[in-house]
Amino acid sequence: MKTFNFKINGNRYEVVIDNLEESTAHIQVNGVDYTVELEQKSTVVKTPKLVRSVAIPSTDSTEATAKTSSPSAPKGGGTIKSPLPGVILKLHVKVGDTVQLSQELITLEAMKMENSIQADKAGIVEAIHFSTGDAVMEGDVLMTIK
Repeated sequence: MKTFNFKINGNRYEVVIDNLEESTAHIQVNGVDYTVELEQKSTVVKTPKLVRSVAIPSTDSTEATAKTSSPSAPKGGGTIKSPLPGVILKLHVKVGDTVQLSQELITLEAMKMENSIQADKAGIVEAIHFSTGDAVMEGDVLMTIK
């Protein structure tokens, strides 16, 4: 049942569509019942339209609590952060190692897939905050490079 309000030549009409079947509609206009035939058959849409709201990642809800950098942000802040939750499978470097840009640092298993975490700047590994087999969350600092 749908209700519509129309204004025609200054007169107000409240139209309620009670039932709509193929080319016949049962309606009420200002409380008076009518059965109307439509010139063309109407189709009833059974699939609802999906309207999605803008999603804000939990890690980037505010600038002060941002845990991951945006793609356009400058790289090399000194820390390597986990891009997603997972388990550390292998550490490819140790404290004191010199690393180059894009060098593989850590292999992280997430959702049954292995992900390679690479250096976003050249430098020396100052600290490793997790060990092989540790579970990490998105945004956890895995390693510090100076």
